[in-house]
Amino acid sequence: MLNQSVLDHIKQFVPVNDLLENEPMSQHTSFKVGGEAALFIRISTKEQLVRLLPFLRRLEIDFFVLGNGSNVLVGDKGYQGVILSIREAMAEITVDENRITAGAGALLSDIAKKAAEQKLTGMEFASGIPGTIGGAVVMNAGAYGGDMSQITESVLIMNEAGEEMTISNEAMEFAYRYSVVKNRPYIVISVTLKLAHGNINEINQKMNELTERRRSKQPLEYASAGSTFKRPPGKFAGKLIMDAGLRGFSIGGARVSEKHCGFIINRGNATAADILEVIKEVQERVYGRFDIMLEPEVIYLGDF
Repeated sequence: MLNQSVLDHIKQFVPVNDLLENEPMSQHTSFKVGGEAALFIRISTKEQLVRLLPFLRRLEIDFFVLGNGSNVLVGDKGYQGVILSIREAMAEITVDENRITAGAGALLSDIAKKAAEQKLTGMEFASGIPGTIGGAVVMNAGAYGGDMSQITESVLIMNEAGEEMTISNEAMEFAYRYSVVKNRPYIVISVTLKLAHGNINEINQKMNELTERRRSKQPLEYASAGSTFKRPPGKFAGKLIMDAGLRGFSIGGARVSEKHCGFIINRGNATAADILEVIKEVQERVYGRFDIMLEPEVIYLGDF
C-alpha cells in the first residue's frame, strides 16, 4: 500500500524531484498507451536500488523495473505499484579490449554503435532492437540469426536482499526468449559482452544492411512493441497470422500491421484494451486454424 508513511520513507533516499506520483505510463512505453503508475521513481544511483528493493519486498509492494519500455503493455487503468526507471542512471558503457560492459539501462543501439567504433563485431544484430541490454539478457533478445546468448560473457544481478552476484553465460540458462533471470527475483545491474575484433567497414556495412531490412519490412513508423509474439517451433508467427486472414485486422486504434503481421501497432489512438483484444483475437484465430497457441513476447502490467 502506497500510503504517506511509505512515501516518506522512500523520500529519505530518493530526491523528491525523482519521485513522480500518478505518472502516465503512455509517456514511458513504446506502445504509447497505458494509465498512471501510482509512483514512478527515476533511479539515479545503484545504492538507491540496494535500499529500495528490500524495503519494497518487505512491505510486499508491487514494483517493476523499467528500461526503455519497449516490450511492456500497461493497462488503461494504470499500475498501483512502483515503477523503478533505470534507463538514464544505469546506461554507462565501457570498453576493455574485446569486452564491453554496459549498465542495464544502456540501449542496445548505443552499445552496438560503441562496438562498431571500437572495431568489435558480434553486436550488429542488436543495433536495431529498441530496448535496453538489461531487458535484452532477461529475455535473450535476438534478431537476424543472433541473440544475446552468443555474446554475453556474464551478468551482474542484484537479488531480493539487495546483494550483487555475477552469473556466467552458462548459469544464465539461455534459451529462446528465456534466461534464468526471467523467473527469479533478480534485477540486472550490468552486462559484460565478449566480442571479436573485426573490420569496421564490414561491421558498418552489416549494420546498414540490417537497418534497411528493418525499414523495408517492419512498420517502424507506428508505435509498437516490435514482434508481438514468440516464434513457434518450426514456424513464423507473422506468417501464421497472415495465413489466418488477419492481415490489417483492427479493433479501435490497434491493428495487425499489413507490412509485417507479426507486429501489432498503435495507429495513434489505440488504448491498451484495444491492443490486448487484438492480441487475444489473433491467438484465438491462429489456434482455431492451425492448433498453435501463439505466446506473446509482450509483458502485461497493471489493470486492464
